[in-house]
Amino acid sequence: MSGELLKLTTYFGEHDRTEHQLLADALFALYGRERVWVSAMLRGIEGFGRHHLAHTELLLTLSEDLPIMSVALDAPERIEALLPRVLGLKRRGMVTLERARPLGGPLQGQPGLQLPADLADQAKLTIYLGRRQRVRGTPAFVAACELLRRHGMDGATVLLGVDGTLAGVRTRARLFNVNPDVPILVIAVGAVTAVRGAMAELHRVLERPPITVERVRVCRRAGVELSDPSPLPPVLAHDEPWAQKLTVHSTEDDRVDGRPLHRVLVEHLRRQRLAGATTLRGVWGFHDDLAPRGDRLLQLRRHAPVMTIAVDQPERIAEVFDEVARITGRAGLVTVETVPTRVFPSD
Repeated sequence: MSGELLKLTTYFGEHDRTEHQLLADALFALYGRERVWVSAMLRGIEGFGRHHLAHTELLLTLSEDLPIMSVALDAPERIEALLPRVLGLKRRGMVTLERARPLGGPLQGQPGLQLPADLADQAKLTIYLGRRQRVRGTPAFVAACELLRRHGMDGATVLLGVDGTLAGVRTRARLFNVNPDVPILVIAVGAVTAVRGAMAELHRVLERPPITVERVRVCRRAGVELSDPSPLPPVLAHDEPWAQKLTVHSTEDDRVDGRPLHRVLVEHLRRQRLAGATTLRGVWGFHDDLAPRGDRLLQLRRHAPVMTIAVDQPERIAEVFDEVARITGRAGLVTVETVPTRVFPSD
């Protein structure tokens, strides 16, 4: 895959239905039939949509419709052709289109690998791996995180897909199946210099997986303010209209006033009536100069990484950011991105 890509991201509830089946099943059946290059369904642990109803795994009464986030990545003309069919299935929730560039060509130091000029100082990498992919006996996502941290990336969160496509082939996670090809996403942010340093080794060690790069601004890291949340300006006519995506990487044991940071954050965003927010639990990751970590057996406290995503107009993100800064005053990696979108929001 070469050239510019489009990433179609949808947010909905796990019990949302089409006329005949669950929306999640219908959506990924479509992606499988159309052999979408890469897609993944990610289950959230809490969040809210435009109607501001809380959904959380914390309480049984609120956990019956947990949030789902799905991504589909392919050539622009293929995603554009799919979009009307996706909207025909999806009757509520948020849908965004984002530009991404593949980094799957010749390696660093050879002709062909050129990071986009509009990246400025920082970038977001997304690495798409198979769930059971290994590097010398170590899970590939663990090896990727170690590599990215060694090259100076600010943080990374590994998200486990439960359905999706890799190279156009659909694989679903099943209870009694090793699920070798179900997609797993490594989402990392850091300086462009760190990206340049890591690219050749990523391709060599991980055997040239699909990798995309996007623009991002790192606003806070480990309680230190690095930048304000002013939006990155659009660079192409395609980028209009656009919204802003706020992302906070943290861990389940990060606390604010004795409560989990991600839960305090979602409650604040909901009180401020943002268009929506979703928290995803990762299986591995790092940020704030901590070693990569995840859940382990017999732990008294959960150390799994979590990633909270909120999308709204830039002025709304600016309005909530002071409290976001307070909540992440001691921990967390906070980023903002410009999100080109045609259908925002579509509740």
